[in-house]
Amino acid sequence: MTLTADHASSQSGSAGDRRGHAREPRRSWASSQPFESRRTQENSDPTVLAHAWRAVGTRYVVAAAVTDVVLTLAVCLAVLSGAMGPAASTRWALAAAVAFAALAGLTGGYRRRQVADGPAEFQSLLRAALVLILLLTVLGYVFRVPVPRSYVLVGVPVTVVLCWAARHVQRRRLHRGRLHGAGMMRTVVVGDELSAARVVRDISAVPHHGYRIDGVCLPSFEGPRRIGGAPVLGAVADVVQIAADRAADVVLVTGAYLSGDAVRRLSWALSRAGAQLVVVPDIVEVAGPRLTVRPTAGLSLLQVEIEAPRPRLLVKQVLDVTLAAVALLLLAPVLAVATTAVALSSQGGAIYRQTRVGRDGRTFTLFKLRTMYRDADERRAALLASGPRDGVLFKMADDPRITPVGRVLRRWSVDELPQLFNILRGDMALVGPRPPLLEEVEAYEDPVQRRLHVKPGLTGLWQVSGRSDLTWEESVQLDLRYVDNWSVAMDLLILWKTARAVLTGAGAY
Repeated sequence: MTLTADHASSQSGSAGDRRGHAREPRRSWASSQPFESRRTQENSDPTVLAHAWRAVGTRYVVAAAVTDVVLTLAVCLAVLSGAMGPAASTRWALAAAVAFAALAGLTGGYRRRQVADGPAEFQSLLRAALVLILLLTVLGYVFRVPVPRSYVLVGVPVTVVLCWAARHVQRRRLHRGRLHGAGMMRTVVVGDELSAARVVRDISAVPHHGYRIDGVCLPSFEGPRRIGGAPVLGAVADVVQIAADRAADVVLVTGAYLSGDAVRRLSWALSRAGAQLVVVPDIVEVAGPRLTVRPTAGLSLLQVEIEAPRPRLLVKQVLDVTLAAVALLLLAPVLAVATTAVALSSQGGAIYRQTRVGRDGRTFTLFKLRTMYRDADERRAALLASGPRDGVLFKMADDPRITPVGRVLRRWSVDELPQLFNILRGDMALVGPRPPLLEEVEAYEDPVQRRLHVKPGLTGLWQVSGRSDLTWEESVQLDLRYVDNWSVAMDLLILWKTARAVLTGAGAY
């Protein structure tokens, strides 16, 4: 075929001087032959051509669907066996299992592209349960069908929790396999050097998402080297040929080197090479519900949600108050025993009060069980002078101010239980950034102020990602990620993971 300079220029940039050096002969991405078909070790291997990641995803989805059906059947039979005969309970169980699985599928619960995406899976199961409850309510009150109330009030919630737990086990098994290289998508990153290096480092750090970085294509190929730990395979103009030769599953485009028209032509070429095209937007740490693509005038406008909708805020507030009240009732005996132990083990009151900074910089009094000796605040100044600091935080794994009882309470996070009263008072939320001290806020840099945009939380991403083992920068990054992307489903997922973190005691001191 004829290689035209105008096509090559449009695919590599808007100006000829940006084309750089290519490793392969240039081919138009808009042509019917955007690459040369040739056999290589990678694309001739039948195990590679089978796209193992797709097979893994299919098995995961099938296992998830079967598990949902089995658990729904088991819960429905267990709930209804005492209220109706075997025949009737079996009919209801079969109908409920089919309905729940169908609703989970309609809400995206079995999409292969969402495999091992915890929040997306949880949201689909939750939506399926809510729709099932709505349908059962309509059947009972509108069509006068004798719907078992015990299944609506008990069976459906228990089904969701069990299905979520089963999906969590499946996801952990898949993640372990991906850590050993199983079911990974072979990925090539395309872009300028800085953007490509950032993407390679970030994605390589989280292999459980399923991307295996095989190499990078830069604007110009100047010889073999490594970027962010990945080898440079060629120039941007070579990417389609490289994808075909290496049987790549995904091509990630990052940075501003390729124009919108060039990305469009690249998508045409990659469709012939059998690879997916994924564009990494320049906006970072913003995902999920906040992003909406709006087709306008032939353009794809990426709209970023500025503020959370009021209904979502209302649901969060109702959830916080309800769960905090229930937790207080259930944990009242534990709180009473812990309070007594603190009061009898050392001098000072059992409840420790401290001024913290809440939403929009408003101060409030935070309640905790006292875990330190009475003179802890006076001794803090001396420890600050000699002890370790991490950013604006003061942390010490073996803090001498902590009492023996306090160390046990911290190990199991029992000292945090009085903050449930802060939640009922509206000072805090169940999930949110860590409530900071006044002196910490005074030392905040401008971006960190964003943490104060929401109520501080009893738990948060920092709690389920390492707790005190995290560095200051990591804690800030997690808090900002939560503030920018929080949702009710994310809150519920964090609460689930918090229980696991508390039971294992990871990072607590």
